[in-house]
Amino acid sequence: MVTTPRLVGRQPGTETAADVTGKRRRPRAIPHDLLQDASRRLGILSLLGAVLWSLGTVLYHLARIPRAPEWIYWQSSDNIPLISTLLSLALYWYTRRPDRDPHKVLTVGLLHMVWTGAALGLMLHWEPMPEPLSVTPSVSWIGVVVLMFAAIVPNAPWKTATAGAIAVAMNPIGMLIAHARGVWHVESLADVLVMHYQDFLIVGVAAVVSHVVVGLGQEVAKARELGSYQLGELLGRGGMGEVYTATHRMLARPAAIKLIRPEMLSAVGSRGSQAALTRFRREATSAASLQSPHTVRLYDFGVTADGTFYFAMELLEGMDLERLVRTHGPLPASRVVHILRQVCESLEEAHASGLVHRDIKPANIHIGRLGLRYDFAKVLDFGLVKREVESDVTFTQATVAAEATGTPAYMAPETALGQDVDGRADLYALGCVAYYLLTGCLVFDGQGLQQIVKRLQEDPVPPSRRTELPIPDALDALVMSLLARDPADRPGSATEVRARLDTVPVPPWTDEQAAEWWRLHDGVVT
Repeated sequence: MVTTPRLVGRQPGTETAADVTGKRRRPRAIPHDLLQDASRRLGILSLLGAVLWSLGTVLYHLARIPRAPEWIYWQSSDNIPLISTLLSLALYWYTRRPDRDPHKVLTVGLLHMVWTGAALGLMLHWEPMPEPLSVTPSVSWIGVVVLMFAAIVPNAPWKTATAGAIAVAMNPIGMLIAHARGVWHVESLADVLVMHYQDFLIVGVAAVVSHVVVGLGQEVAKARELGSYQLGELLGRGGMGEVYTATHRMLARPAAIKLIRPEMLSAVGSRGSQAALTRFRREATSAASLQSPHTVRLYDFGVTADGTFYFAMELLEGMDLERLVRTHGPLPASRVVHILRQVCESLEEAHASGLVHRDIKPANIHIGRLGLRYDFAKVLDFGLVKREVESDVTFTQATVAAEATGTPAYMAPETALGQDVDGRADLYALGCVAYYLLTGCLVFDGQGLQQIVKRLQEDPVPPSRRTELPIPDALDALVMSLLARDPADRPGSATEVRARLDTVPVPPWTDEQAAEWWRLHDGVVT
């Protein structure tokens, strides 16, 4: 069933889950990627702390040696900065592990702040006080540390206030311990509190700072709410926009959200932007109707308040073909045939529906696991297709931005010349993909316009001459026929390509081979 397109945001007369249940919604959580960034900042802060503890101790020794030569040796007080340095380095290592839950990392950061307060409280009052104690209120280094953590570590304000109060309390406690050791003289507990009350005021400021930081994170979470979906971490960026993980708020179904930035369509003017919106809705509806298991499923689509188009798609496990070849090198012919057959199944349905993908390339073909099957191919970005026959000005305006961001290395000659295209343009791109999978090389070297000029003027070198891997003559010939400059010289349909792939004399690439490959290379199979 095709989801009805809708605008993001609550419309008059609609109800939310909170309206129906009568319960208040829980506060929005800070996005996961922002928490990860905060964890990394905490790691940098802890590394800086380790450097300061070590450097401060060395400099303090050097300053004391002229008056007290025995300070060239290790002192009992040096154990405190030593432990603090080791704990800071341990926290840095803890934050660098990618598998750590950022919530736990930030909680550990608060515990580290409390320890830092205790260490500073002891060190500030370790040496004997040569003169009578002057009751003068002041802000200590502990207060500075609490403020830094509040600004960098986005914990709940009550957590920040609690941990901060404990941390600054270590200053008067350190003074009382020094009094008990006989190196400081304290007249009364009131004097101790008066001297350090400003640190406790700093804790209140830190709680406010923490409230603002958390609030900003929640505003980001609110801004990332797209219809029924809540955005998660960033998966990647492309020429048209970004892709995020997402979760359906009611069904808890994982998804991937692709955002198409408004500026990609702003160049065509206000009329063009409206035309783009019309085209977006029409073609997303067409893409959502595709049922091939080798076409990525489109769950939902819409437009945000700032004009950003978004697609909600199934979240896939695995990698795209560009990353596959870049990481693991060219593929054997049997595996390439296995992948191409699946892509042809997707294109067959799309072309039969009058849709041309126009951007078939390795980065838009995903391979991974689906259920118990491995090396299962999915064609992505069918929400950006174009119909074979479309002559109205509205459509032309709406496609300007999309065409400007094409991929020259996989662009059919007729597309580069601005001529009418049909499914054979996708078959040319499929030939470029096959070439890349077999050789690890592009059909033509060069960048941008240079690629297009070569494509219009030169014949490609057969893939069998650009790799040491064996390529059957039938597959070599099929790839070269797909790369014909004249569409009339190419196979007439994806169905014909799939039939010719079936005749290529290679052993079948089995599910067992695929599962074993993923187990050895990516640890996906359990």
